[in-house]
Amino acid sequence: MIVNQWVPAAHQGDAIGDSARRVRDMLRALGHVADIFAITIDDSLRHDIRPFNAEEATGGDLTIFHYALPSPMTEAFAALSGRRVLQYHNITPAHFFAPYEPELFRLAELGRRELATLAGRVDLALGDSEYNRRELDELGFGDTGVMPIAVDTGRLSRLKSRPALERVLDDGLTNILFVGRLAPNKKIEDHILLAEHYRRYVDSNYRFIFVGRNDAAPRYFTMIRSLVSEFNSTHGEISRFWFTGSVPDDDLVTFYRHADAYVSLSEHEGFCVPLLEAMAAEVPVMAYPAGAVPETLADAGVQFAPKNFEYAAELLGQLVYDEDLRSAVLAGQRARLENFGDAMIRQHLTQLVERFS
Repeated sequence: MIVNQWVPAAHQGDAIGDSARRVRDMLRALGHVADIFAITIDDSLRHDIRPFNAEEATGGDLTIFHYALPSPMTEAFAALSGRRVLQYHNITPAHFFAPYEPELFRLAELGRRELATLAGRVDLALGDSEYNRRELDELGFGDTGVMPIAVDTGRLSRLKSRPALERVLDDGLTNILFVGRLAPNKKIEDHILLAEHYRRYVDSNYRFIFVGRNDAAPRYFTMIRSLVSEFNSTHGEISRFWFTGSVPDDDLVTFYRHADAYVSLSEHEGFCVPLLEAMAAEVPVMAYPAGAVPETLADAGVQFAPKNFEYAAELLGQLVYDEDLRSAVLAGQRARLENFGDAMIRQHLTQLVERFS
C-alpha cells in the first residue's frame, strides 16, 4: 500500500514532523511505500521530506493529513480520490493570543474554522489524544478515534551531553526546567510567580530554565521579561531565569539530564510531548492538569490544582529534595512511558492500514 503523510510545515525539532518521520519509517518497515510531503521544508530536512508539489503527493492509496494550522493542503486533502485520514494535533484557542498578537489570534481563529470544513469529507478523523478526539466530535466529524503522537522516547539516551554546558548547570543551583515555545497558553508568567514563592518558602538556590523559541509571540515575551525585571532575578551574578531560545539536540538533552524537576503550568495542551521527554530523561514532573495533560501523564508525575503558588512551591520543594517521593514518582513515570513505546504505535498503524486495505 502507498501511504502518504502531509505536513504543512516540516521544521527540525518540531514534534509533529518528528512524529511523521517516525511513522513513515515504521510503515516502511511494515512493507508499505511511505513518504512525507510538505509545503515548507527546513533546509536540514530537504533530503528527508518531499515537496508538496511533487506528482506523487496525491497518489497515495491512503493519505494521513497532520492538521495543526490552516494551509492550502486542507482543501487539496478533501479533494483526494484515495482514502483520507485526518490526524488532528490541536490548535491553541485564539483567546490566549488576543492581548498580545492580533495576527496569531487571526491565524488560530482561521485554523479552527478551516478544520471544521473537513467534517464529513474524510474517511476517519483521529486526535493524538482523547482530548483532541472530543473536539473533533464537537465539530461534527462522524468517525473518530485516537492515535498517539509517535515520540522517540529513546532518543535522549542516544545523544551526548555538552561538557561545557554541564559545567554551567552543575554550579550548585537547583535547575527547574520547562521546554516548549514561549506562548501565552504556556503561562510562563506563572512560572515566574512560582519561582518567587519558591524563593520565599523553600530555597533561594535555584534557577528556572526555559528552553524553546521566544519569538513565537514577541509582545508576550516582552511582557515576560518585564515581569522578570520586577523581581530580584539574580543569585549573586547568576540570573535565576534563563531563556535559552531554540537549542540543538545535544544542548536539549544536557538540560534534561541536569534538571532537578520539570514544571508545566500550561493552561492548554493537546498532548504535550515535553512531558514524555522529561519522563524519558528521568526528570520528575510537576504539572497543572489542563487540556490533555492529565491524559498524557495519567497516574505519572505530580499534578496539582488549583494554581495556589504557595502550595505549588512547597510541592516542588518536596519533589526536588524528598528522595523517597522522587523515587516513587520516577518509577511511576517509567511505567507510564511504556504506553508510548514503538510497539504501541506500530499496533495503531497496523490496525489503521488493515482497515483501509
